Amino acid sequence: MGFNCGIVGLPNVGKSTLFNALTQTVAAQAANYPFCTIEPNVGRVAVPDERLNVLQQIDKAEKIVPTQLEFVDIAGLVKGASKGEGLGNQFLANIREVDAIIHVLRCFENDDITHVEGSINPIRDAETVETELMLADLDSLEKRIVPIEKKAKAGDRESKEILPIMTQALEALRAGKPARTVRPEEPDKLKLFNSLFLLTSKPVLYVCNVDEESAATGNHYSEQVIEFAKKEGNSAVIISAEIEAEVAQLSSEEEQKDFLETLGLKETGLNRIIKAGYNLLGLLTFFTSGPKEAHAWTVKKGALAPNAAGVIHSDFEKGFIRAEVVSYNDYVSCHGEVGAREQGKLRAEGKGYVMQDGDVVHFLFNV
Repeated sequence: MGFNCGIVGLPNVGKSTLFNALTQTVAAQAANYPFCTIEPNVGRVAVPDERLNVLQQIDKAEKIVPTQLEFVDIAGLVKGASKGEGLGNQFLANIREVDAIIHVLRCFENDDITHVEGSINPIRDAETVETELMLADLDSLEKRIVPIEKKAKAGDRESKEILPIMTQALEALRAGKPARTVRPEEPDKLKLFNSLFLLTSKPVLYVCNVDEESAATGNHYSEQVIEFAKKEGNSAVIISAEIEAEVAQLSSEEEQKDFLETLGLKETGLNRIIKAGYNLLGLLTFFTSGPKEAHAWTVKKGALAPNAAGVIHSDFEKGFIRAEVVSYNDYVSCHGEVGAREQGKLRAEGKGYVMQDGDVVHFLFNV
């Protein structure tokens, strides 16, 4: 099951520097965190999770296998992208394929790096990209809604179901609001809403790319972005792509930690982005653990036990019998599955069980 975040932004904001640092950092940790490059602009990275190390110690597992996210470095956008300017068509096509958007904003001054707009203004930049995406969505919906209206009047059931959702999204876009502001909660309606493949329906995380001196505390530009994100109901992360590129060159975790501490940082900005991207997608982690490996797996929040079993192997879902579940905290306090079973902390759950973050699970199945 692949979940991916597209890294977007105007030219010269540090987007590609960030992506390159991210892939280099993970490649350097390949012994512990599997990394692969699918295409030149796609990297699959491990989601940091200290719980895996604890599980490995308890079960004396030979190795740990983290869950992963894909990050896609998407071509830079310019004004007029919705009408095909620059690499507009490629940009919009790539965004349609990702699950969430990591929007890099330039929050640093540097006379040697020209800004496409001639000045530093991260809020203007954010609005430029959002406007282009809204214009593309508006154009797409206005072209599609007319035939849907005709089919609905003729009694077509599917058209009748999706028309009010299209209409609501169209009204939001015409009012200058992204489609995500009218995202329905009901599963059936949400499925129809997602089938529209609207660019502005995707969740957004703003990344404030600051200079090295501002990495620990931020600056007035990043403060503006954080306030802007709050008003939108989005989140923001402060990083310095320059620092991340330096960290990526260090060979050991100890060296990286020492370097970050000299700058007043506890962890890399990349780790914070990975974690934030994971949350942005509405994901949770469950584990399988034993002598061979401690393995983290990803499902959407609200997933049922058979769905989780299917992430491991399709046969597990088809022949699902039950799941033996221990919460992570109980697994740790009972020192593993045997102790949890003896202390009555292991539960037998059926097909209707909703997975919880941190569940340590053993699936029983029959095919």
